[in-house]
Amino acid sequence: MISFVLPGLVIFLLLNLAAGLVRVARGPSAADRMLAALLFGSTTVAILLILAEWMNEPALRNVALLFVMLAAIISLAFFGMPREDAEGDEDA
Repeated sequence: MISFVLPGLVIFLLLNLAAGLVRVARGPSAADRMLAALLFGSTTVAILLILAEWMNEPALRNVALLFVMLAAIISLAFFGMPREDAEGDEDA
C-alpha cells in the first residue's frame, strides 16, 4: 500500500512547487518572493525524504539535510540584510 501513496505525495508536492512559481513571478514584494523560495526549499526536502524512503536510497537523506542547511543560511542572509527606506537611508 505504501508504494502507491508515496508517488502520489511526490506528485502533489511537485504541483505545490508549480503553484509557488506563480507566486515568485507575481509576488508584490521581495519578502513574498523570498518566502516562496523558502517554500521551494522545504518542499524539496520533503520530496527528497519521500523518495529516499520509496526508493530505499539513504543518500537522498543527506542531500535533504544539505538543502535544509542552505535554506537556513539563505533566510538568515536575506532577513539580516539592512533595509533602505524610500529616501535611500539605511535603517539602523
